[in-house]
Amino acid sequence: MQTLRFTKMHGISNDYVYISTFDQTVDHPSALAVRLSDRRTGIGGDGIILVCPSAVADAKMRIFNADGSEGRMCGNGIRCVGKFVYDKGLVPPEKTTVTIETLSGVKTLALTVENGKVQSARVDMGAAVLNPAAIPVKHDGDRMVNAPLTVDGRVWDVTAVSMGNPHCVTFVDDVDGLELEKLGPHFERHEAFPERVNTEFVRVIDDHTLQMRVWERGSGETWACGTGACATAVAACLNGYCRKGEDITVRLRGGELTIRYTDETVIMTGPASTVFEGEVEVGEA
Repeated sequence: MQTLRFTKMHGISNDYVYISTFDQTVDHPSALAVRLSDRRTGIGGDGIILVCPSAVADAKMRIFNADGSEGRMCGNGIRCVGKFVYDKGLVPPEKTTVTIETLSGVKTLALTVENGKVQSARVDMGAAVLNPAAIPVKHDGDRMVNAPLTVDGRVWDVTAVSMGNPHCVTFVDDVDGLELEKLGPHFERHEAFPERVNTEFVRVIDDHTLQMRVWERGSGETWACGTGACATAVAACLNGYCRKGEDITVRLRGGELTIRYTDETVIMTGPASTVFEGEVEVGEA
């Protein structure tokens, strides 16, 4: 048996189990994610995130969803990684701008520190990707914006965006009444998305405010998704509901994120919280 130290953290209720590999080894992370994510028999979470040494940044993050699949990027997760490396002293206390390596490239975070602990982070998420082949989504045009997609016998108007991982955004009149447990898997595994897809169901409140629920590939419905909030803001601008270069508040079940979409990049600002720390015994997978 091996004893692993962990930290339970969340970004507006998008919760993961964070494990440092700076001073410990994690074998079989996919199987470990399945075990630890279980909310009855494990620690509970939307997955695990490994905080690892990096040759090109202050740290590297690896994300494993609750089903064991490895993700490329997590907007709420990366804010918590920034808090993790600062609060744990993995960077000097005067260093309030940190870089995190991901499978979607190196991201830069500006940390807000109070009483020696990170409270929130502003993340440069990079440019939104709209090219269908790069998302990827099967679509003939140069962008998939407000395009019809038949899912489970119903036609939905969808906009496809990649924020380092694929997103399908659809605007609806009522998000609270949707049966995401039934609907979400049909979107996630739709044949148009060869790598599966995260799906955001969005209600426009006004030209600066959106309400969103999200079905994440590999995790199901989560209370928040940072990359999903970014994709939602991008889609809202592309569809004329919001404007580029202005702050957009995205309301999720777990809280709010502030997103700004420009031609060059997408900026996300939101909190990061530590819940508790502990140790867990793990055996061979």
